Amino acid sequence: MKNRRNFLLTLTAGLVALAVVITPVIADELLGVITKVDVAGKKVTVATKDGDDVEVKTTASTEVVAKGEMIDLEKLDSFVKKAQDAGKKGAFAKVTHEGKVASKISVGAGKKKQDN
Repeated sequence: MKNRRNFLLTLTAGLVALAVVITPVIADELLGVITKVDVAGKKVTVATKDGDDVEVKTTASTEVVAKGEMIDLEKLDSFVKKAQDAGKKGAFAKVTHEGKVASKISVGAGKKKQDN
């Protein structure tokens, strides 16, 4: 009975330690407004709610999704410019990144408009 308790205690402590080590590895989410798209440099500038501008790099494996469709950086650039021409700061997006390298960019992932 005592051996089983020691085994379970050791196993539980090991799992908690593993969870503490793995948690920082999980990708960060950045919510904000895309204000600039550098197609040639493969970079996106996101203005956060705090007022900081964060530059995130994209790769060939970065998923860019707008209105449920995969788009490329050229379309994202035109989407941002269209929003800026409409008087907005840019296009709202949720950027999932790890080390400032984006894995997924969801454009228009903000609040849904309510039908009146």
